[in-house]
Amino acid sequence: MFNSRLGCSSISFRHQDLPTALRTIGGLGFEEIDLGALPGVCDHVPYELDADAVTAVTAQVTASGLAVRSVNGDIGDLNAVLDAGQQASRARHLDALLTFTANTGAKALVLPCGALSHEPVRSLEEDLDTVAAQLIAAGKRAAEFGVELWTESLHFLRFCWNLDRAEQLAARLAGSGVGIVMDFSHIVAASEDPLEYLARHEGRISHVHLRDAVPGNINLSIGNGQTDFAGGLRALAASGYSGHFSLELETRDVTHDERPAATAKAASFISDLI
Repeated sequence: MFNSRLGCSSISFRHQDLPTALRTIGGLGFEEIDLGALPGVCDHVPYELDADAVTAVTAQVTASGLAVRSVNGDIGDLNAVLDAGQQASRARHLDALLTFTANTGAKALVLPCGALSHEPVRSLEEDLDTVAAQLIAAGKRAAEFGVELWTESLHFLRFCWNLDRAEQLAARLAGSGVGIVMDFSHIVAASEDPLEYLARHEGRISHVHLRDAVPGNINLSIGNGQTDFAGGLRALAASGYSGHFSLELETRDVTHDERPAATAKAASFISDLI
């Protein structure tokens, strides 16, 4: 029904419990999902991810018949200064997410590009170094589970919120194997140009999130913002991008009852562009 490279994030239906969201997404005709595991944004995967939770959520996803492209998770602020106990707790949480990612057959775990703040904990350079070091270490651990590690950068609400910081983080990650997730809405919300973003991240994009935006607002349905999806997807194709896309429609301009139809409309529009 839709382009085979286009999936839907469960975040798009975060108001539903996970089994209901999976049925909604499958019923619309999608074959692939990104799975939201972001506390305060999407609780489809419990933040306290013990062995029983991993088993239960994996079973729900498997029963849906949907393929999982990535798990969009969070292990805490990557630019925070941690003591040994906090670092051990983070390592356990990471392992639980990686176990879940591997068990669902997902290609990658996605982690954020720093805290939900633009302000450095220490300094810009030190915080970028810390975020990069945490991501690289997580990427090495992910490889042991047979999955990849990606980071969503830039992210308008997080530490690497603009093109300059995203480029600096990407430079620190070069050669590490950590992939970059491009989100059109965060780029536009930051008043940046998606084409410039692509030029500065050539060959580094592992996955693409799709949602519309205007400067300062990431929560718009596709077609209700200022994003040039046609130009952006053409540029991605010209750059040789062969990865997948996901509708991450955490929008606030439609009601929950309108959301399925809005998602299907967006999927048809993007499928034509891919």
